[in-house]
Amino acid sequence: MSFYVTTAIPYVNAAPHLGHALELVQADVLARHRRLRGEPVRFLTGTDDNALKNVTAAAAAGEPVAAFVARNADRFAGLTDALDLSFDDFIRTGSDPRHAPGVERLWQRTAARGDLYRRDYQGWYCAGCEQFVETDELCPEHGVAPERVTESNWFFRLSRYARDVLAALESGRVRIEPAARRNEVLAFVRAGLTDISVSRPASRAAGWGIPVPGDADQVVYVWWDALANYVTALGYGRDDPAYRKWWVESAERVHVIGKGIVRFHAVHWLALLLATGQPLPTTIFVHDYLTVDGVKLSKSAGNAVDPHELAGRFGADALRWWLLRDVAGLGDTDFTERRLLARYHQDLANGLGNLVNRTVSLAHRYRGGRVRALGNTGLGAALPSAIDRALDKFEFRAATQAIGSVVADANRLVEAERPWELAGGERFDDVLAVLVATCRGLAHELSPFLPAGAARLAAQLGTGPGVGAPQPVFPR
Repeated sequence: MSFYVTTAIPYVNAAPHLGHALELVQADVLARHRRLRGEPVRFLTGTDDNALKNVTAAAAAGEPVAAFVARNADRFAGLTDALDLSFDDFIRTGSDPRHAPGVERLWQRTAARGDLYRRDYQGWYCAGCEQFVETDELCPEHGVAPERVTESNWFFRLSRYARDVLAALESGRVRIEPAARRNEVLAFVRAGLTDISVSRPASRAAGWGIPVPGDADQVVYVWWDALANYVTALGYGRDDPAYRKWWVESAERVHVIGKGIVRFHAVHWLALLLATGQPLPTTIFVHDYLTVDGVKLSKSAGNAVDPHELAGRFGADALRWWLLRDVAGLGDTDFTERRLLARYHQDLANGLGNLVNRTVSLAHRYRGGRVRALGNTGLGAALPSAIDRALDKFEFRAATQAIGSVVADANRLVEAERPWELAGGERFDDVLAVLVATCRGLAHELSPFLPAGAARLAAQLGTGPGVGAPQPVFPR
């Protein structure tokens, strides 16, 4: 049962913000959880280097495009340390030697089926969305008016695949979570699909991007290019066995994306895969946005909270926990530092951290750091299955709530039994064994969510009859 999980690859026209951290941490939890359960996992992320908006931003910064893109891509790659990420692969579409050959092969196979044609086109183009839009109205996503563009492009016969895309979605062959996003996509497809432009003039892109095979005057449209990363990173087009292992034969192929790019993934990407005879993703999980004062986090809005800076001040544990415990599954979530700190103190410092400290302190004060009644399963026997169920539905809040419930049960046990009053008897040893077993189970199940914090807990709690010296794992 192999598991392939990917994030969307962000534009690198600016440094990463907290919204990128949310997606990376969610995908990281899914990957770590499956590894914990013994499944083979491949976790891919990366950067979308070939966007026209990257070219525009580089020009505004007065830098060569390649240098500008590389510098910002390094900031995204650097999130692995700031957020304790465990991705197996990081693809940069502008420089990774695996990418362009795979895009070219996708283009050629699509062309061979007669699904590409070139024609003149005039329409409204949103630079923020990197796509043509229906009207000249202000873009609700980026708050800018689209520009009128007249050009000659290659088009993909998306309309040809409307029925097959709809069948894949209606049958559940491709699962979209949450259900509200699935319903939106179904409504969009049922309304009818029109062919889409899949190239741009090389002159407008300043020559930046992957040339259209056989037509050097055009570069491949950034979204056609970017979506391909999920298979080009596996060596599609290069006869790499990783492609067969992780895409063709994988039991689950999961995309973790934001709600603003659902149609690209749930419609365009499916049609491209159908056109080239490839398996479809099994699941598309869609998260909503983070906001500040009700306004979506974005580079253009100037309210992009820096995850590097936040993790540097508060630690990866606090940041990851807030993203997993407080962010809503449906509907945008407003971020404040006060909320982050309140959640950290309530759940980690005063909750789990306090429980472990009390438990280890009791063992040292009354039994010299030894646990006599080993073998107790503790209070968290049902926790693994509860987390499994929650993460199968991508309910990160429910998964972390399940951890919190076991912590609360254990703290209630301490208050009810008052083990410091039982120190001379057998009942003390029984209660201590329950507490130690519970804390060890919590540390184990916590590891996908807080890898560093869980490792500190596990080191302090040990695995045999002895426990380590008490010290705050989650200091206030």
